[in-house]
Amino acid sequence: MDEETFEQFAEQLERYVRERLIPAEPQVIENDAVPADIIQEMREMGLFGLTVPEEYGGAGLNMSQYARTVNIMAYAAPAYRSIFSINVGMFASALKNGATEDQRAEWFPKLAEGKIACFGLTEPGSGSDSAGLQTTARPSADGNGWVLNGTKRYITNAPHADVALIMARTEKENLPKNAHVSAFLVPMNAAGVSTGSPDKKMGQSGSHISDIMLDDVEVPGEALLGGETGKGFRFAMQSLDNGRISVGATAAGYARRALDSAIRYANERKAFGEPIANFQLIQQMLADSEIEIYAAEAMMRDVTSRADRGENILIKAAAFKVFSSEMCGRVVDRVVQVYGGAGYLAEYDAERFYRDARIYRIYEGTTQILQLQIAKHMLREWEALNG
Repeated sequence: MDEETFEQFAEQLERYVRERLIPAEPQVIENDAVPADIIQEMREMGLFGLTVPEEYGGAGLNMSQYARTVNIMAYAAPAYRSIFSINVGMFASALKNGATEDQRAEWFPKLAEGKIACFGLTEPGSGSDSAGLQTTARPSADGNGWVLNGTKRYITNAPHADVALIMARTEKENLPKNAHVSAFLVPMNAAGVSTGSPDKKMGQSGSHISDIMLDDVEVPGEALLGGETGKGFRFAMQSLDNGRISVGATAAGYARRALDSAIRYANERKAFGEPIANFQLIQQMLADSEIEIYAAEAMMRDVTSRADRGENILIKAAAFKVFSSEMCGRVVDRVVQVYGGAGYLAEYDAERFYRDARIYRIYEGTTQILQLQIAKHMLREWEALNG
């Protein structure tokens, strides 16, 4: 999308977030669901196909535009972004990176029209540890397809999804570069696919996760992403760069919402005869939050511009996600403190911000896993230069 058109879209989206989505938040929280009419509006706005190439019916946003869109959406309740985030993030990225032309022609238009995708990597016994992955894919009896068995856990949008990208073991033994893992495009209405009840969570009302159970699920040979075994984990990890940028942009957007709420409350709440916004220690918490949000926004602009130039962003995407998610946690903690006793009450927004933000430090790679990954790649780069 050209920049002038995108700026018009971004301005329209900001109005939609503030005038439509935020007023509907009490309904989302009460019903633990995004209203169907809002989901349809989001489809009509093209939000489910933001990163789908234009030739397949999508908006064709580059990484900078995509991250900014997510950042704008994240100002509202997390459920709104969550319902389309897998489509425009990891699923679309995996199709771009690893799908055959036939697979792109089949699935990109479906994403653009609003079909919902999910991403099946995490399992009960493994998350970032691919060696522990237990879901299997074996050749079907006729040799023309695959049979999948296993369970995936904590899968965002699984209860509503039309299609899943499932990581499965195609070799019994662990192989170098995770070549024992392949990726499969699995329709959620396929025989043998079922989902558990949505998990009850600490926060993020209206955003649903559940298990996916695969019981002798037969898929055709065309379901193997890229048409080759052993490439699935690489496709998944490349997609996670995209997902981590999305989480970082989301955390920065939600931190901005929380800080704006704290500024408003600090000007309304009076103590000792004056607004608490006049007190220097309150001002310090507000200022520290602004400083950190600005740093995250600057990181977002840098890493996305690098991605658009075709640079390897593995380290920087992980660094942005770590900093932004940890920053958001610090900001919402300060916001509760600014609210004081009211910050602990469910009738005020601060308590919700605090619960909603906690997951950002966990999904798409915990802070600790990403610290290990960053260090590992730093050391590899040093060895390549000095070895």
